[in-house]
Parts: sequence; C-alpha cells; structure tokens
Amino acid sequence: MARRLEPSIRDASLVIVQGDTSSALGGALGAELAGVPLAHVEAGLRSHDRSHPWPEEDFRIAIDARADLLFAPTELNAVNLRREGILGEIQVTGNTGIDALLNRLPMLRQEMKRRDGTRQLLVTCHRRESWGEGLEVIASCLRHIASRPDVSITMVLHPNPAVACEMHRLLSGAPGVILHEPCAPLQMLQLMRSSDLILSDSGGIQEEAPALGIPLLILRDRTERPEGILSGNSILVGRDPEAIRVIVDRLLSDNAAFAQMSRPSLPFGDGRASSRIAAAIEDYLRRNCPESEMVTPTGLEPVFSP
Repeated sequence: MARRLEPSIRDASLVIVQGDTSSALGGALGAELAGVPLAHVEAGLRSHDRSHPWPEEDFRIAIDARADLLFAPTELNAVNLRREGILGEIQVTGNTGIDALLNRLPMLRQEMKRRDGTRQLLVTCHRRESWGEGLEVIASCLRHIASRPDVSITMVLHPNPAVACEMHRLLSGAPGVILHEPCAPLQMLQLMRSSDLILSDSGGIQEEAPALGIPLLILRDRTERPEGILSGNSILVGRDPEAIRVIVDRLLSDNAAFAQMSRPSLPFGDGRASSRIAAAIEDYLRRNCPESEMVTPTGLEPVFSP
C-alpha cells in the first residue's frame, strides 16, 4: 500500500493521516518513502498492551514514530508521546470525533423515556479480541440481562459479516433482544441518545457516550481511552460475565450511581479540535515550506488558500 501511495503524494507539502487503521499506517509509510512531512490526527492513544487491541496498538506506535506533527486529543495522550521520546511537534487539540458529535446534536430528536419504565440498553461488539469465546460470553450475558422485565436490549450489528452472522446465531429469537442492522453515524447517535445504558467495545463510542451523558460499560480488558473512566462516565468491565451482570444490575437498581454516570462531560475535547488542527497545520507549512513549494497533488483541493 505504501509504495502504491508514494507516487501520488510525492509532490505534496504534508500528508495527514487519522486514527490507527491499516490505511493510516500505509499513508504514514508512503509519506516516509516520499520524503514528505507527516501529521497524525488522534496521536498518542495507548492501551500499553500490544495484543489489546492488535494490530492497532502497533499501528499507533509506528505512525507516531514517523510523524512531524502529532495532534493528541488529550493531555494524557501527549504524556504518552513524551514518555516515548517522540521528536515531532506535539499539540493537544481534542478529538475531531467530538467536533462531529456536537455539530450533529441539533439533528437528533429528544426521545421521551418509555412510560412503562423499561430501561433501554444499547450494545455493540466487534473488536477482534472479542471474536470466538468473547462473543459467546457477551451473548450469554445479554440473554441473562434481557430476562429482567424492566429491560429491553438493542444490539447494533457490525458490517463485518463474520461478526454479524455469529451474533445472529447466538441471539436470534432471544426474548427482549432486538438485532439491529448496521446503521449510519447519525442513526447510531440517535440510538445512543435514546438509550439508558450502553455496553460496547467501540473506541468511538467511548468518546461519544460521555458527551451524551449515557453511562457506558466497556467490553474490553484494556482501553486506550481511560479518560472516560476517569471522568466517571465509563466502567471497564471486560468480558467477565459475572462482572457485567453485577454492574448492570447495580446501575439499574441504584439511582444515585446511575445518575452520577449520566452527567455529560467532555474528556475528549470541546468541539474545537478541527480549527486547532487546521491552524497548526497552516503555521507548520508557513514555517517549513516556502510558498513556492506548497503543491497539492493533482485532483485534490488545497486545504489552505495562499
């Protein structure tokens, strides 16, 4: 991938990659091959366990080691980078995902809670470390939780057919469990806002749930986003069936504990990350790239007007 990208970015002034995907790593390696400066949006996230999640943790480390500009969502992310001796310019900006969420809030309906007092639980589960036995454990927990008369569970299936088919096998026909087809981001946010409690192994939901004030149980053993736990909006429960059941039962029966986790907070940014990143990139290009050398690859629009 990197070598295929290299010719198309050879004349660029800066390559920008976001996140920890294989395509982001490919972009970073392509920039290195082409000798083009690299900016990494969402830099410094670390679970400090290369196997959780794998291979994303390795991708993050590899991208950050090559980046000239590192946009860390939180101060904790910046601390991770400094401890690793990263030489690039590090700036704490917030996460652009929170910008997108706050921009979309006016588009969401304010759902009324059900009059019968039924609690709405939203579940997503897709990460590689959950495959196999992990999915079976989670499905068993959901069946147990859904046996409560005051609970309704919606599981949003992942586009990966292997995961979706497995959850269909494990949960189709389970009383109190609705299997929801994969949905667009705005619809997903609507489902989140309409929920009382979320159980998920998603990275993005770990950022969005605190902003919406929806308590979150993280179905992972490690997380690169501990800020939501520190803010009191999330609990790391892993895939221990007993821990999941006990904490769900406690939150659904303890109004004070539930209310404490339901206070909206913004541990991952204030909605102005994009403007900070844009300003930092403009400043970097002015300092490091003479105007005569600022060239945009064919077919792409320039980010900044000269």
